[in-house]
Amino acid sequence: MSVKVCKFGGTSMADGNIISKVKRIIDSDSERKFIVVSAPGKRYSGDVKITDLLYHCHEQMMSEGDIEQGFGKIRERFTLIAKELNLKSDFSAVLDETMARIEREQSEDFTASRGEYLCARIVAEVLDAKFIDAEDVIFFKENGSLDGEKSYRAVAEALNGVTRAVLPGFYGTGADGKVKTFSRGGSDISGAIVARAVSATVYENWTDVSGFLACDPRIVECPKTIKNISYKELRELSYMGANVLHSESIFPVRKVNIPIQIKNTFRPDDEGTLILPTFRYVPSGNIVTGVAGKKNFTVIFIEKSHMNEEVGFMAEVLDVLSEEGVAVEHIPSGIDTMSLVIDSALLPDLKLNRVLERIKQAVAPDIIRVIENIALIATVGHGMSSSVGTSARLFNAIAAADINIKMIDQGSSELNIIVAVKNDDYEKCIKAIYCEFFGKAS
Repeated sequence: MSVKVCKFGGTSMADGNIISKVKRIIDSDSERKFIVVSAPGKRYSGDVKITDLLYHCHEQMMSEGDIEQGFGKIRERFTLIAKELNLKSDFSAVLDETMARIEREQSEDFTASRGEYLCARIVAEVLDAKFIDAEDVIFFKENGSLDGEKSYRAVAEALNGVTRAVLPGFYGTGADGKVKTFSRGGSDISGAIVARAVSATVYENWTDVSGFLACDPRIVECPKTIKNISYKELRELSYMGANVLHSESIFPVRKVNIPIQIKNTFRPDDEGTLILPTFRYVPSGNIVTGVAGKKNFTVIFIEKSHMNEEVGFMAEVLDVLSEEGVAVEHIPSGIDTMSLVIDSALLPDLKLNRVLERIKQAVAPDIIRVIENIALIATVGHGMSSSVGTSARLFNAIAAADINIKMIDQGSSELNIIVAVKNDDYEKCIKAIYCEFFGKAS
């Protein structure tokens, strides 16, 4: 029998009225058996997400030794949701128990996880479903990474024979036996773990948009919705800032070829976007699938004659960065040159100066210089590798917009072309690329 795993994001849990809509969505399809929920998100502009309130609650508890004021706003929000849904149970007792455990645990991760926990308790009652605590079924290794095999087994055992269940997203149990959270947005990963564990037919990810867009709607008005996209394309676009889905959530389902469907809680009849393994992916006909990017990178440019003949040259440079705790995004290189593209947030002035001095000492470059305020833009699509002239169209469109390209990097798979431009040209560059491959924006 087909089984669908559904994850509902924070906006879908924002208040009781929206949770009632979620119930109707779930009840409309008998295959929607296992539900993963996020903490309640914003109800309106200027509202505060429950998870942010919980982080503030922890800070206040640790600095002032008092939890009453910080937890008060959380209590108020969940009490209102319970009232809107006419819960039969005494939810105030659950809130009292939660506050007491937060005080005992004194843990940021535990405190932050309570938004998902409390929300799942409510949704389980609304759906008359079994509540399964993620603390009991999702596990992390000592290095902080997901213990996949242990988690898949535990989830499968917990859900075996269960008609319908609700699980909180975002957290599990660390190797020390204490609650540990994923990074923000990690409920997407929780949903993928459950989908993998029960061999779901599809993993539905319900959010507040009708699918994955071809580029940022804050830059291009009403960009096209992508109907089908491969895991690889999504990974590239998500990594470059397209954030409908947590980029790490692909891995659990990709290994067993479970498709992901992005759906809109507020427009449930919209088709959405289907994310597929490459062998099942059918291109839409567009050469390019999407365009995404990020601002604020720093490029360290290194030049040295006969660099290519020095064994271990690049390794020595990367050792410096590794020892300084600096991750490198891209390394375009030539015979005598290499460029290190790094997130500027990782290189405050003092660290940048130290890194430069250490590189000079390690490899004695002829020239080393820094280029700051750089944006990276990725143009992604399986169709690019089989279409003659794609690169020419891309670069001509950028040139026609009077934008100077600082750097070009193309992956060996020919799935993407990344260009570096000045931060000031970021929006203009994305618009130029979008218009070239998708037509004039509406």
